[in-house]
Amino acid sequence: MIIVMSPSATEQQIEAVVKKVKEYGCDANISRGVERTIIGAIGDERTIDQELIDALPGVEQSMHIVKPYKIVAREWHKENTVIDIKGVPLGGNTVQIIAGPCSVETQQQMDDSAKYVKEAGCRLMRGGAFKPRTSPYSFQGKGVEGLEMFRKAADAQGLPIVTELMDVRMLDTFMEWDVDVIQIGTRNMQNFDLLKEVGRINKPVILKRGMSATISEWLMAAEYIAAAGNHNIIFCERGIRTFETYYRNVLDVTAIPVLKKETHLPVIIDPSHAGGKAWMVPALSRAAIAAGADGLLVEMHPTPCEAWCDADQALTPEELKKLMVELGGIAKILGRDI
Repeated sequence: MIIVMSPSATEQQIEAVVKKVKEYGCDANISRGVERTIIGAIGDERTIDQELIDALPGVEQSMHIVKPYKIVAREWHKENTVIDIKGVPLGGNTVQIIAGPCSVETQQQMDDSAKYVKEAGCRLMRGGAFKPRTSPYSFQGKGVEGLEMFRKAADAQGLPIVTELMDVRMLDTFMEWDVDVIQIGTRNMQNFDLLKEVGRINKPVILKRGMSATISEWLMAAEYIAAAGNHNIIFCERGIRTFETYYRNVLDVTAIPVLKKETHLPVIIDPSHAGGKAWMVPALSRAAIAAGADGLLVEMHPTPCEAWCDADQALTPEELKKLMVELGGIAKILGRDI
């Protein structure tokens, strides 16, 4: 940490800052300039409360030099992490497309969805048994019954399942149904108690970006999971909220190379929730893979016009097949596979 003292700081104030730094177990290096004195904290600066330091008399500003997120940072783990999901690698040379309906509706719908996902060449399936909805009067999901239907349909096709956990009280139920990948939705990105709990289990976790979350806040949320012991974390960019109203959210493609620089963990994109319209999904998907994403989270429904949730953004089975061919071509150019 670097602490910049104001030009009018007294010796007593400088000594008080040095004393406080040492109380945190760090050494202090004092550099005296013509106008300002700068104090460098040497040691594990993560232990230092920056707000407390800034509040000390004579301090103009302080700044961390080491990133506050350690386990998820690339500087501590140079090689890309590949997460194994029942034999399916995510984060390696193969781009994984996770497809399926927004919500679990009926057994027939899930059986058909699993069949179409498999036929398209996808190796993982998504589906929501519990649905966070803006309106309390909208369909909230089938709950535990939905997990049962999802598990049955996916198992018949040999597909690992991805589904969202909203309530920490349901974690044991998710474990009982052997959910392969637990998704933490955008509204729960900073539900720290929930993050700590999924950090205590050995299951891959997809962490979606909050609607207005910065990259640093997103990385720190992942650090909560990692600090609790679970390092199987997958970042998912799903669009951020801006002033634009033409489409649902703004897909932050820039986040892909930024995260690739900052973390060793896999990065996937949810083009369905970003655009909010099925006709946008192929273009956003192509852009994501071209930018280096490790995978996509795509909504596909056997009959989108009959979907109980987010019908406008779901692809048809044929559209998914076509998209897989297009993405395969892009991946091949980049030396990757689909």
